[in-house]
Amino acid sequence: MLAFERELDAIRDDTRRTVGERDARYIRRIQRLVRVTETLGRALLLFGWFPPTWLLGAALLGLSKIIDNMELGHNVMHGQFNFMNDPQFHGDTFDWDNTCPKEEWRHSHNFLHHTYTNVIGKDRDFGYGLLRLSNDLRWSWLHPFQLLLTLLLASFFQWFVAIHDMQMDKVVIGRKKWSEVRPQWLLVRAKMWRIVKRDYIVWPLVGAVVAAPFGQSQDVALAVLAGNVVGNFIRNIWAWAIIFCGHFTEHIYTFSRASIEGETKGQWYLRQILGSSNISGGSVMHLMSGNLSHQVEHHLFPDIPGNRYVEMAPRVRAVCAKYNVPYNTGSFALQLWTVIKRIARYSLPGGGQKAVHIEVPSVLPEQV
Repeated sequence: MLAFERELDAIRDDTRRTVGERDARYIRRIQRLVRVTETLGRALLLFGWFPPTWLLGAALLGLSKIIDNMELGHNVMHGQFNFMNDPQFHGDTFDWDNTCPKEEWRHSHNFLHHTYTNVIGKDRDFGYGLLRLSNDLRWSWLHPFQLLLTLLLASFFQWFVAIHDMQMDKVVIGRKKWSEVRPQWLLVRAKMWRIVKRDYIVWPLVGAVVAAPFGQSQDVALAVLAGNVVGNFIRNIWAWAIIFCGHFTEHIYTFSRASIEGETKGQWYLRQILGSSNISGGSVMHLMSGNLSHQVEHHLFPDIPGNRYVEMAPRVRAVCAKYNVPYNTGSFALQLWTVIKRIARYSLPGGGQKAVHIEVPSVLPEQV
């Protein structure tokens, strides 16, 4: 295990030594891309009375939101670009185009999820307090409906993510008091209102004003409103798909709390690999997924700039092969299909046995 740990440490250290201006230029280009696509999308929606213009505007706005959340926001908030000493790209100060406040995200995602990846009862991202994705979780009357719940979760993903750290499922069943989560709710509510006000009030009003001289105020205002709804929907569905493909595919592992007691760094590395799934693809997939197409590498090295994962992946895969550690990867369509199968399978009682192995090389995938 120590040799396994040292080889992964070496990959991290070799890459970290070369992080610098090239990466700074990259993330600045990504920020410009977000701004340009948002500006073009919103401008085209002002001419939304013409259907092709509306479609292109909504698509560009959705694209901007995807890149903002996936490649810019998620990676910057991990502190990957803190070396720039630029508040625009610092993990503690950056905010994204999402209803989830940055403070809530850093706690629920950066700390809880990355520390306790796939540990049942600790990693709240495993099922989002809503879905049963392993037989580690007790089956209930709600679970036969979880394919429908998944559709709801995907469609309104940013809203579910916003309240995720509040643990509303525990509030509903009385395990947490509302008074405990009220300070969080005030923060979340303020961020939600900022997004709602901008996307669903201010921009439709701008459209109405622009179209007033042509007598098209109502039509354009509604077109802008609909374009913002669609843009957010596009981002929600895509973000849900990428995130679920990262940890809920067929051959991932789950872990008990007891299995991580006294966990060494090498064992932590192993757990991150066994609990994560990659998506094969080219540069467009890497960009659109925020480089979470390299979920394995991201979980091993969350503070390394995401644009470097494509260089690190072959070395990580070679180490996994050397120590007989499964390296889960596949096409987007294949990985998404196995996610849907997992959701459907665990909507019924029973399921495969959990895996809690933390030693190299004797590891076997969970049978779903």
